[in-house]
Amino acid sequence: MMFDPTRLANRMRIERWWAPDLPWYRWPLWLALTPPSLIYSAAMSVRSATRRFRRGKRRAETVKVISVGNLTVGGNGKTPFTLFLARILLSRGLRVGIVSRGYGGSKGSGEAQLVSDMREPRLAPDEAGDEAVMMAKFFDGPIAIAANRLDAIRLLESLGPLDAVVLDDGFQQLSLEPDINLVVVNVERGLGNGWVLPAGPMRERLGAVDRADAVILLSADANGHSALTPAQMTALSRRKIFTGRIRPRTLVQHDQGTWREVPLDTIAGRRVLAVSGIADGRAFYEMLRQAEAELTGVLEYPDHYSYTLADWQRITRLAQTADMVVTTEKDLVKLERFPFVRGFLYALRLEVQMDEDHDRLLEMIIGGERSPLAAHG
Repeated sequence: MMFDPTRLANRMRIERWWAPDLPWYRWPLWLALTPPSLIYSAAMSVRSATRRFRRGKRRAETVKVISVGNLTVGGNGKTPFTLFLARILLSRGLRVGIVSRGYGGSKGSGEAQLVSDMREPRLAPDEAGDEAVMMAKFFDGPIAIAANRLDAIRLLESLGPLDAVVLDDGFQQLSLEPDINLVVVNVERGLGNGWVLPAGPMRERLGAVDRADAVILLSADANGHSALTPAQMTALSRRKIFTGRIRPRTLVQHDQGTWREVPLDTIAGRRVLAVSGIADGRAFYEMLRQAEAELTGVLEYPDHYSYTLADWQRITRLAQTADMVVTTEKDLVKLERFPFVRGFLYALRLEVQMDEDHDRLLEMIIGGERSPLAAHG
């Protein structure tokens, strides 16, 4: 089965109705999505106003909280940026933890749970969610999940002193007031037509960006293509703007229950079956192509998909003409339990790079009168 890149562009997705330049013949269906969108938008506005003016909005008084979130659904680079930020703070000698909502895990909606205490993950992906377990595989600090993020922060503090906590997907968590509020925007995906769900990709109106201290514009396109409209860019520019790139760092090889990095050029000239269960796999496939992989096929599953034995059998069958299966790290934490041939299953490990803005961002985070990090600046 040969890989056809045009097939990806033609996939039937609701995103096709979220384009800012929607063709006229799609307007009738899009208009049918606007009433629930208006209701959802109004509900989010009321929720935001209520939380903003309600007494008792809480802070984590003894630790600095940096929230990383987004304005749209899926595929923004939020989790890679969370890891990037936590790791550079850790590299400065700071004591750093990560708190996640545990999306997709059975324990994510309950009381605080420890995912990792700087060793192997304590919870499985179906308990903690794939993103939390994936971060635990790569991060040398403690990670916790909870429906109430402050409870998760207190759980991490009970393990020992902390300087900072990076809150993954915290922008819509309005009951906890972070010290620094960062919004990640993927430049290639943009903000669509600017409408909230389901008529558009927005979680809330663009004006919500005013709650942020800064906007992180992430790009995976070496050619600098941007899907942001001038009006959207103007709105985002009301906040501090930092820019970065998402790039493939290495491959991660699954080998007898452990992960180890192997050079990215291992993939060059190899026949690869690509498997992904993420919001938008187009950037993933393009990175494989740029690494000179020969894609023999693509298997796509829904975001946060839980793989079954039948899925493993299908992947194995379609991979018979391939030299290797390459997936994402978020998928690898769920696929590694299946008996793939040794040395056959890999994941593409991504990293965020910031050049000129790297030091500016750290200065904003480390500085400040009430910052527990000020002594480390």
